[in-house]
Amino acid sequence: MYLNHFGLQEAPFGLTPNTGFYYGLPPHEEALQVLNWALAQGEGFIKVTGEVGTGKTLLCRKLLSELGSEERPVRLAWLPNPHLNPAELRIALALELGLAVRDQSELDLTDRIHRHLIALHQQGSRVVVLIDEAQALPDETLEAIRLFGNLETESNKLLQIVLFGQPELDARLARPHLRQLRQRIGFSYCLRPLRFDETRAYLEHRLQISGYRGAPLFGGRALRQLWRASRGIPRLINILAQKCLMLAYGQGARQIDSRLVRLAVRDTDDACRFVPRRWWPLVLLLGCALAYGVWQ
Repeated sequence: MYLNHFGLQEAPFGLTPNTGFYYGLPPHEEALQVLNWALAQGEGFIKVTGEVGTGKTLLCRKLLSELGSEERPVRLAWLPNPHLNPAELRIALALELGLAVRDQSELDLTDRIHRHLIALHQQGSRVVVLIDEAQALPDETLEAIRLFGNLETESNKLLQIVLFGQPELDARLARPHLRQLRQRIGFSYCLRPLRFDETRAYLEHRLQISGYRGAPLFGGRALRQLWRASRGIPRLINILAQKCLMLAYGQGARQIDSRLVRLAVRDTDDACRFVPRRWWPLVLLLGCALAYGVWQ
């Protein structure tokens, strides 16, 4: 398709989180610094939130790769499925820790996990649990996670738990019945959308990784329109950029102009629509009229 047209070796704007395309954008690097520092300090609970498509899963996978390369042994447990009841959570955690799960009671399995965590601690290993899409966890599962977070020695936590979730996670944790878990979260970070200059660098980086070596592909005006339409959300940036490449290929164009961006936006449900400049005076007039009516 458009790969040969633009001299690309692979698709630059896929939606599957791929650490090979990771670019150290300020919001992601700041989040990684907070995570690494909090984990190094032995914090029991850490939380990272962000809107849909801001890069939480990619950040989670990047953290997985970084922790897995540390000199000090780190046992990692990644739980990407949030639709787990407490019993399923115990089983998933046991399997991630390398324990064989037999037909046993929840109490016995919890005890086995506890004893295994103590053994790992005595060997000098720390255990980090990464939970993705945490906003979708049932209340009873969040409570089970809190209880696992209580496992500790006299001076150290046996489990360090990182919750990745959408802003709804904060709303849920604000409820009175989850206050005990909320109060145990030592560090939090909220991923913000990308700024205009960050969006430009992000696009250029992904194109370069994919093999593009030509002149700047997105014109200045087109780039700003794409940024506004995506609201700086990486997933939407990827969706719009990929559609722009396909449209350009279909029309034989070698550069993305503002017309192609508008076509891509029109075909994307979550993108912000543009208001043509000729309609701006009318929009302003209507806004003033509405404001005047409110204050009368």
